[in-house]
Amino acid sequence: MILDLHRQGLSVSAIARRTGRDPKTIRKYIERGLEPPAYGPRQPGRPSKLAPYLDYLRERITAFPT
Repeated sequence: MILDLHRQGLSVSAIARRTGRDPKTIRKYIERGLEPPAYGPRQPGRPSKLAPYLDYLRERITAFPT
């Protein structure tokens, strides 16, 4: 929709008003065109706080299933 409005000759601010988006977002999509977004690989997250206790928890669950 943004690209169609841009092809019709509307300004970035006019497209932003019509779509309810920020003008910087409109500029970004006009510059990028139709290419899909390029996402990088995910960064590894923090280790779980439960990781040191997983073996103990598994033992307790098997010993007392209810």
